[in-house]
Amino acid sequence: PAARRSGAARPPLRGPGAARRPVAVQHGGAVAEAAFGRKVAVLDYVEPSPPGTKWGLGGTCVNVGCIPKKLMHQAALLGSALKDAQHYGWNIAHPVHHNWSEMAQAVQNYVKSLNWGHRIQLQDKKVKYFNVKGSFSDPHTIRGLTKGGKETILTAEKIVIATGGRPKYPIHVAGALEYGITSDDLFWLKESPGKTLVVGASYISLECAGFLTGIGLDTTVMMRSIPLRGFDQQMASLVTEYMESYGTKFLKKCIPTKVEKLESNRLQVTWKNTDSGTEETDSFDTVMWAVGRAPDTKALNLETVGVKTNSETGKIIVDAREATSVPHIYAVGDITEGRPELTPTAIAAGKLLAQRLFGQSSELMDYDNVPTTVFTPLEYGCVGLSEEKAVQCYGSDNIEVYHAYYKPLEFTVAERDATQCYMKMVCLREREQRILGLHFIGPNAGEVIQGFALGIKCGATYPQLMKTIGIHPTCAEEITKLHITKRSG
Repeated sequence: PAARRSGAARPPLRGPGAARRPVAVQHGGAVAEAAFGRKVAVLDYVEPSPPGTKWGLGGTCVNVGCIPKKLMHQAALLGSALKDAQHYGWNIAHPVHHNWSEMAQAVQNYVKSLNWGHRIQLQDKKVKYFNVKGSFSDPHTIRGLTKGGKETILTAEKIVIATGGRPKYPIHVAGALEYGITSDDLFWLKESPGKTLVVGASYISLECAGFLTGIGLDTTVMMRSIPLRGFDQQMASLVTEYMESYGTKFLKKCIPTKVEKLESNRLQVTWKNTDSGTEETDSFDTVMWAVGRAPDTKALNLETVGVKTNSETGKIIVDAREATSVPHIYAVGDITEGRPELTPTAIAAGKLLAQRLFGQSSELMDYDNVPTTVFTPLEYGCVGLSEEKAVQCYGSDNIEVYHAYYKPLEFTVAERDATQCYMKMVCLREREQRILGLHFIGPNAGEVIQGFALGIKCGATYPQLMKTIGIHPTCAEEITKLHITKRSG
């Protein structure tokens, strides 16, 4: 919920004869409309995953995304810190063991507290919450069904769809659905997943494989092609190189063909190497699919009311105002075509939508220069264009890339390898040298990039950055020293 100011309270909207003045927000989307004194309802229902995992109010980020992911990443970082601590004089008893159940319980309890917080916030904003699964009956009517089949009908003047996405299963792989899990399940496991195969090379795959390795589990990543598709590929290669040195195994240019359950209850996976054509097998305790996400829109009956979607991706087509092909129906977040699949962009888009509808504002969401971070063991943060995209947009002769390897001070006493600690800045090759993109691999990459993102959003140039005094001794300071160009060799 994005509402921050309370509005005038009105009775909840119920029944097929209700007036069409109020707003209904379909499934866990932003509810800033309530801040403008409108009558608002929100529908949020979690369809259990194939293994049966379900969760509470708050959407993917809170329950099966950013929040539990970052906390488990932190657990892995603490494990690395314990190894470093000996070099700094701490007497750490060995061997050190990680307890999955204790970590999982703590993370899950925190997530449940956030679920409760969202319920309270909805109540504070006078938003009526329905734990029902909604679908369109007509362009102004939502039919909601409870788990027990009880029906609720809501009508509304305006409707916002914000259902997000769910992980895909490779249903062409025998045994994938029966025996595999996804990130929807990993964060809610009560017991350790043990020896794990993570299939896919997305940021979700690498983040999960990274923290599983970091807490001491035997972890393998199976990659069909390239890692971190859509990200700068030089940086992506450094991320996976570090993960390999960190202990994660990689099966490159491999695709799974079947998963079978053995008498021991372990899972035997057969895969094919696309280069050699050979088949191999190994057994695992857990197989996690991280092969992409699909918009959770199939049950909404969008075709019934004329909401157009991309036939290939299934995503809803929206304009700059987040409006669908039906004038009073809007969509925000991961379900919309061509938008970043990031929680903060969905929240910001929802707030601006509410302001345009009811707050007399005409401001549109700006999706350029959105910063993000991949929370792999060595974090990768970026904002703006990748080097490949900059070359595509402006031509290689018109861009300048400043770059440097560096060693974090924290790594020195602990004698940690800093081979993959690297940063680069992509600039336009002109007098002002406007910064097009900034990429950073190293500790606390998200914190580093968040600060520089403001300057880049404001059109910062390379000379301006060189006039910025660094904070010594930090990793971020190294960005203010960038002076070597790739062009120089």
